[in-house]
Amino acid sequence: MLGVVAANTGVLPAAAAPGIQFSAKKLLRVGIVFLGLQLVLGDIVALGAPMLGVIVCVVAGGLLGTLALGRLLRVPKQLALLIACGFSICGAAAVAGAAGVTDPDDEHEEATVTAVALVVIFGTLMIPLVPLLGPVLGLSPDETGMWAGASIHEIAQVVAVGGILGGTALTLAVIVKLARVLLLAPVMAVLSLRIRRAAAANPAHPGSQPKLPPIVPGFILGFLAMVLLRSFVPLPDAVLATGQLLQTVLLAAAMFGLGCGVKIRSLLRVGGRPFALAALSTVLVAGIAFAGVLLVG
Repeated sequence: MLGVVAANTGVLPAAAAPGIQFSAKKLLRVGIVFLGLQLVLGDIVALGAPMLGVIVCVVAGGLLGTLALGRLLRVPKQLALLIACGFSICGAAAVAGAAGVTDPDDEHEEATVTAVALVVIFGTLMIPLVPLLGPVLGLSPDETGMWAGASIHEIAQVVAVGGILGGTALTLAVIVKLARVLLLAPVMAVLSLRIRRAAAANPAHPGSQPKLPPIVPGFILGFLAMVLLRSFVPLPDAVLATGQLLQTVLLAAAMFGLGCGVKIRSLLRVGGRPFALAALSTVLVAGIAFAGVLLVG
């Protein structure tokens, strides 16, 4: 939000542009790598097969459903894809990850910025709604925490809801959310494979070897390495605290950089269809998550 304010009040000098661009791209990817230090595979496995199945259904159903809705609403393909990834997996980090795979040359930078803005807007709206709706819908605090983790976009937003619920609900909310984050790696790999196949089938210059993205982007490999390190190597508390601090600082700087790319006039100019898709995607993901929590609970 600070980045959005700074970008639209004219307080940023032109000389800051290279640093902002660096933060929005490079620092974000390093932040995603350190995000892996939050995940312990044992904690995620402890959720049990039924809940893990729910999480897979949330991500898969959210992705496919949002893409289908995007076609119905005639939202541009790249923007619909970024909204689908951000709302189904882990917010701005998933948006940036998908953009890095599908749009490495920033030809659709406005789509990336728009998707991040929508993640912030709709994820923030979920913070008061989930704790209010949980009891009304007959969920216990722990079930509401699982619902929050399975449906809300950003980790920070999930933590905020867990803090409102208190007790073990916070722990459950975060673990469920981190299980969704773990699916970032396979989704990015699938996207990369699709891009590689499309590039090989339709090269920009016939007869030449097309430039193909790696099957798994480097920052995703780093993320997975950190997950394995945290899960199987006993790390001192000081190392974990430093890693969490670095992740927070790097992602905060990256979010500021992405926010600086949000121009209110440009956001209004995209029209109501992306906002409608974001709203429907939020309802879709929350609905799948709610049904899953009811079945598991």
